[in-house]
Amino acid sequence: MNKIGFQLKKINTHQFAFIDDAYDDENEEFNLETNISFGIDPSNSAIKSSVKIQFEQNDKAFLIIEVSCEFNIDPKIWKDFTNEKTVKIPKGFMAHLAVITVGTTRGVLHSKTENTRYNEFILPTLNVADMVQEDVEFKK
Repeated sequence: MNKIGFQLKKINTHQFAFIDDAYDDENEEFNLETNISFGIDPSNSAIKSSVKIQFEQNDKAFLIIEVSCEFNIDPKIWKDFTNEKTVKIPKGFMAHLAVITVGTTRGVLHSKTENTRYNEFILPTLNVADMVQEDVEFKK
């Protein structure tokens, strides 16, 4: 299966927050906590890819963003992913959807931090292929 037809249907910003008290020193190093997750809606042949990013300093989050993208999958292809008990989606395709979601999150982060001191915090490129190492399987 080389080509998977899909369409981005919706973008959701679930969380966005500055926590000024947790951001002590503008010159101090910070850590980035990244979480990627997936969900499905079998009745609509749809996949949801979510990215949550926390910028942390001294083990405290000072900037949090969580964004999801909802994708409709070609129903004919969806059937290829499905058996009686599970929906199994190839890792390469899931990584592709995650890359789109990370890029979308990067844009939302820029837009929401524009004209603030947090605008210097740009979501770096992430090797999503390392984060999605196997096919993703869901129980029906």
